[in-house]
Amino acid sequence: MFDKWRKYSYAAQKSQRHRLRWVLLWVLIFFVIYNALTSFFFSMWVLENDTMQPGLHAGDRLIFSSYVVSALLADLNTSGQSIPFKRGNILLIDMSLREAPPLPARILDGAVRFFTAQRISLADREDHLYLKRVIGLPGDEITMTNFVLRIREKGSSYTLTEFELSERPYVPTIPQVPALWDESIPFSGDMERIILGEDEYFVLSDDRSNTNDSRTWGPVPVELVTGQALFRYWPVSRIGRP
Repeated sequence: MFDKWRKYSYAAQKSQRHRLRWVLLWVLIFFVIYNALTSFFFSMWVLENDTMQPGLHAGDRLIFSSYVVSALLADLNTSGQSIPFKRGNILLIDMSLREAPPLPARILDGAVRFFTAQRISLADREDHLYLKRVIGLPGDEITMTNFVLRIREKGSSYTLTEFELSERPYVPTIPQVPALWDESIPFSGDMERIILGEDEYFVLSDDRSNTNDSRTWGPVPVELVTGQALFRYWPVSRIGRP
């Protein structure tokens, strides 16, 4: 009897529609908040490969701050340093931004990723996302010998290795390669002098044996940077700053 009353009662049907509208409204509000947070503040990604070994491994889950946050903090820096990233920072590079899809497609892709817990993307962004370490900053003059960069900072009269200049310690994997390798071979350990332009960064993988980075792309413009790694929350045994 009670079920029949709910089925035929106008008041019950009205109450049910009212609850459904509230549920849909809260889902919409949560979706908007989620997209605002992931677009302008924070996002979470899973590392799919071992190109950042030995510091990071496939399966590591990290929290990233967006470029918007990094740029804002740089503008608020009272020391006069306006560059949003520091040497040694790990950045999320989105190469698909070189040909950004139209706004409706980005909104639809965001909705699909939201309702599938980031497992499905219409744009296959995962094929264009790369996790790399900042080695060179805008204005740097850099060369590479045996997979290690030497850097002359803008306005400086001497060069230092990347490890001497980095504000965060890291240990890259330096491969053993045949003596016949030279600068013409992809992922070569030697590189002639280049000077980074304004808003350009030189990024490398920690595993420098066989992976795409600035050795093949060239310097990365800042508009391709979508985030900076802040915290590794999985696995629990290696939780902390990456």
